Amino acid sequence: MKTNTAFLLRVSIIASLGGLLFGYDTGVINGTQFYFSKYFDLSDALKGWVVGSALLGCLVGAAGAGIISRKYGRKNSLIYSAILFTISAWGSGLPSFLPQTVPMLVAFRIIGGLGIGIASMNAPMYIAELAPADQRGRLVTWYQMAIVLGFFFVFLVTYFIGQGQTSDYNTETGWRVMFWSELIPCFLFLGLLFFVPKSPRWLVIAGREKESRAILERIHGEEMAGQEMKEIHESLEQSKGGVSLKQAFAAPFLLIIVIGSILSGLQQFTGINAVLYYGADIFEKALGFGEEDVLKQQILLAGVNVLCTIIAMTQVDKWGRKPLIIAGSVGMFLGFTLLGGSLYLDQVGIVSLIGVLMFVGSFALSMGPVVWVVLSEMFPNSVRSIAMSVAVAVQWGCNYIVSQSFPIVVGSEANAAVNGSLPYFIFMAFILVIIVFTMRFIPETKGKSLEQIEALWFKK
Repeated sequence: MKTNTAFLLRVSIIASLGGLLFGYDTGVINGTQFYFSKYFDLSDALKGWVVGSALLGCLVGAAGAGIISRKYGRKNSLIYSAILFTISAWGSGLPSFLPQTVPMLVAFRIIGGLGIGIASMNAPMYIAELAPADQRGRLVTWYQMAIVLGFFFVFLVTYFIGQGQTSDYNTETGWRVMFWSELIPCFLFLGLLFFVPKSPRWLVIAGREKESRAILERIHGEEMAGQEMKEIHESLEQSKGGVSLKQAFAAPFLLIIVIGSILSGLQQFTGINAVLYYGADIFEKALGFGEEDVLKQQILLAGVNVLCTIIAMTQVDKWGRKPLIIAGSVGMFLGFTLLGGSLYLDQVGIVSLIGVLMFVGSFALSMGPVVWVVLSEMFPNSVRSIAMSVAVAVQWGCNYIVSQSFPIVVGSEANAAVNGSLPYFIFMAFILVIIVFTMRFIPETKGKSLEQIEALWFKK
């Protein structure tokens, strides 16, 4: 019997809706902050706190996701995240007749961040634990595609909600509707999750082998399911089905967790979120765009993001993980060379634009989707939920560091002395680290089962 590809694709797309909400919830703040800042008369510092507060929720959610996932399973964890997304979307846009305050808005944004943190750990891991080795990379990259599409959809939705409305309407009501627009994908995600199976590998760890076998047979057929069950049992035997938190952070697992966490953190130190959050300024200098053209800038970035993510999806199981990371890193380095060099030489123009787009496209081809693939498959079965929780929490922590420090670096005297190019040269140094680190520490996992990948670590 051949692999049930249609079933796997359907389940992967449903799980990936967690990524769409990740992108949507992160992006909706960009469309709303201009108006709720006026409504609450926020200072710059308080505005930064409201906008960035969700990242702290993401950090906490990711840190606790491993424990939740291990106890209640990957599927149930995604259901909990969908509930948190729904509460956040409704509460962030409380109607004007209810006493909405800045602390309440921050609280609901943090709740949404908790949902993002839980989903960002569980969704790719859940897909990886169902997918066969030869399709796992492509199916897991649906998660990154969903994040990209979430950003793209929310840019369009917030634009059309606010378009044609008076400034007074958007300041009083428009931003609330923008937050509420997230309820549609929230309810869709929550409802569809009740129609997907539990992770077969988690079921084995939980001692529910009959259920696990039935799911594996539906995916792979009876013969292949038996082989999968055998490999799962062999990988769990040395830890007797699981390990404690203390054991997870000791040999032989600690080194694997550290390697995964460094790779995860380096994804943020490429500078991707600095470009996505502050790229409008670059476009304005390069092409003379005004405020009315912000949507064009966002669509241009999102279009490149989507196109290159599609390429990564189709090639990750052919080219392999390491070649994509290395090739994409070279592209990111060259993109920032063009951008940073044009800024340093005070020759901002079309070369700067090409540099930004080259960077974004190269990231979408490599460190964007491929890191999620590698994280979802590199950790041993017995510690996967704990290890991935740590790695994703590190990623959110690094995201917060980059997001908060970028404006400081941009406003520094040192940056002024080099015509605004300093942050891009810093990011270029980290990109070089990514190339060296990947070549030295990341194994090629293309075409290998999760249990075969686990064996690679213990042979070293």
